[in-house]
Amino acid sequence: MTTTSIVAAMPAMAVLTIFLLAIFVGFEVVSKVSTTLHTPLMSGANAIHGIILVGAIIVADGATSGLETTLSILAVVLATINMVGGFVVTDRMLEMFKGKPKTPKTAKVEGEVTK
Repeated sequence: MTTTSIVAAMPAMAVLTIFLLAIFVGFEVVSKVSTTLHTPLMSGANAIHGIILVGAIIVADGATSGLETTLSILAVVLATINMVGGFVVTDRMLEMFKGKPKTPKTAKVEGEVTK
């Protein structure tokens, strides 16, 4: 039995309940992560988004109707935006951990008075 047929056999209320519980659990898990772990977790999430993008492309390739094609192309676009946005956020977070650039000390000029 495929996943699609299992979901189709479930009542709509059960699917909605599972969806809402997944949102709640995901929010609770992510909100409890300490700030020092956000960057490594974002890198792992970006890898997962890459896999999701490949899956969306495969689904788009197998689309047969206009609705399937439209939804699968929308999935590819959204997965791409999500993945690129994740890399941008990770890059910005890594920039926060870098120190300020050291300025080179200027050579003393002969006869210069220092205070």
